[in-house]
Amino acid sequence: MNIELHQLFIPLAYLLGSLSSAIIVCKVMGLPDPRTEGSNNPGATNVLRIGGKKAAAITLVGDMLKGLIPVLAANLYGVEALVLALTALAAFLGHLYPIFFGFKGGKGVATALGVLIGIHWMVGGLTILTWLVMAKLFRISSLSALIATLLAPGYIYWLLGSLELTIASGVMTAILFWRHRSNIQNLLNGTESKIGKKD
Repeated sequence: MNIELHQLFIPLAYLLGSLSSAIIVCKVMGLPDPRTEGSNNPGATNVLRIGGKKAAAITLVGDMLKGLIPVLAANLYGVEALVLALTALAAFLGHLYPIFFGFKGGKGVATALGVLIGIHWMVGGLTILTWLVMAKLFRISSLSALIATLLAPGYIYWLLGSLELTIASGVMTAILFWRHRSNIQNLLNGTESKIGKKD
């Protein structure tokens, strides 16, 4: 029975991750579909662009909770490190490739942060602190997020010493870099938007 329950955390995490906060929030609030407006990306940044701060804040919290809830539940239940790592990846991949919305999801930063907090609050805290410091220094949100997620596997290994969770975090980081390849190109070109700058 315990083995079966352990196995359920992984598909349930994917299904929860597949609930697109951006699409649901926009539909409830009578806003345009984020997949067809703005940057066409169903994430908090695009919701901010098309619907304002309130809608974006709700989307951001929803995206974080999708990563936090299943991973924290699995963690509190005491699953083994491999199952926890796969649960974390499943929630993250659900957001990126949601089964309920044609497998077209967001870039994954907020959900990844929720996952990291669920793994260990100190890992999440250090990641947030890294983002804040980088944002203060460079005033570029995407760069801050990329640096924070790049360091996250190191934080996990340092605090927890878990190879499985470190690898899972590394996979998330690699995927985040791939999903942000247009932002990285803009960074290299010096054209990436800065925090607080009006386009």
